[in-house]
Amino acid sequence: MRWFWIDCFTEFVSRTRATAIKNVTLSEPHVVDYVPSFSQLSQSLVVEGIAQTGGLLVGQAKNFEARVVLAKLAKARFLRPALPGETLTYNVSIQSLQPDGAIVSGKSHIGDELQAEIDIMFACLDDRFQGVELFEPAAFLRLLRSMKIFEVGVNEDGSKIEVPPHLLEAEQQSFPPTPAHS
Repeated sequence: MRWFWIDCFTEFVSRTRATAIKNVTLSEPHVVDYVPSFSQLSQSLVVEGIAQTGGLLVGQAKNFEARVVLAKLAKARFLRPALPGETLTYNVSIQSLQPDGAIVSGKSHIGDELQAEIDIMFACLDDRFQGVELFEPAAFLRLLRSMKIFEVGVNEDGSKIEVPPHLLEAEQQSFPPTPAHS
């Protein structure tokens, strides 16, 4: 996720569903340059925003230890473009969660209007990819915090989602020790 196509989460229920938002602005070159004289967020970036929302939901269900990747776009239907000044609300839900992957359904709304419907299959990379880090763990935790996953996230029983210990440990190791004061 070098580029982020969601701004923050507004709802996050572990193993079940998540809601994220994306503000479309004229300050984004890919919005202005996509179709000359008709600024809009491309459909592929709407797919990516829903995929990032769903991928983080699947990743959290696996304690952010599995290497989750988009495997297949099963369905994509677009009803209208996303224009500058509009806010996309991505609603995703896990349809199936298996050890080797997941199926997620997602919808994008602009206000109350349905903008897109998408079904995505995710795969969890197996041991052939052992040792291949998709993200530096401390930086990944900073990203998750900035997207407010741990602020709004709850488990299925309503209890707060906790930061996984392996990410906390990586975060602590990324900061140099503070020198002692005399």
